[in-house]
Amino acid sequence: MSGIVSGRAGASGLEYDLTSPRGAGAGSTVMVLLHGRGSHKGDLQALGPVLPEDWVLVTPQAPYPGAEWGYGPGWAWYRYVAEDRVVEETLEASLAMLDDFLGELPEVLGFAPGRIVLGGFSQGGTSSLAYGLTRPGRIAAALNFSGFLPASVDVPDGEVVGGVPPVFWGHGQSDPNIPFALAIRGRDRLKGAGVPLVAMDYPIGHWMVPDEIHDAVAMIGTLP
Repeated sequence: MSGIVSGRAGASGLEYDLTSPRGAGAGSTVMVLLHGRGSHKGDLQALGPVLPEDWVLVTPQAPYPGAEWGYGPGWAWYRYVAEDRVVEETLEASLAMLDDFLGELPEVLGFAPGRIVLGGFSQGGTSSLAYGLTRPGRIAAALNFSGFLPASVDVPDGEVVGGVPPVFWGHGQSDPNIPFALAIRGRDRLKGAGVPLVAMDYPIGHWMVPDEIHDAVAMIGTLP
């Protein structure tokens, strides 16, 4: 992978970090990863070495200052309430910005991307899952690492042709921040609607391990 490039997208206004292999070009797979609550755009760039060498990694920064909601000095994708509830308008505003950001990827990258995979950790995972379910056909897959499915998000029929993307949901069985019970609740909603789902559990708390990335990449490798 080449060095990290930082920028700010035009219409969305989101700041981002970008790592692209030297041979990347039109048709390359692009992984867009969203950081967790109170973090920043550079955090998940550390996962670059775990991804396939020919993938582009883009990590946008959330729009809300976390300090205003007591989340520390970093940034947030939405305001959290309790369990699987969020302040809906804050999440929807971020999803609208992600709409613009993904639409700007050809400008950000300098070429037209191929498969776009959206994922993230904690709040980033929740937001990625919500995006995939509410914007059918926009992404190839949604990756949720230790996030939850917001109660306010309607789960569409997974059989809609060309619509709901497959979901990878990795979760720590000892997660104290987003309890494993919330993962079970959200996964059951997805299964009930017929959404394609790969669910993997890990003997960890509220963090990520390389095995999760390998498992997610393996799922993406099965896609058409």
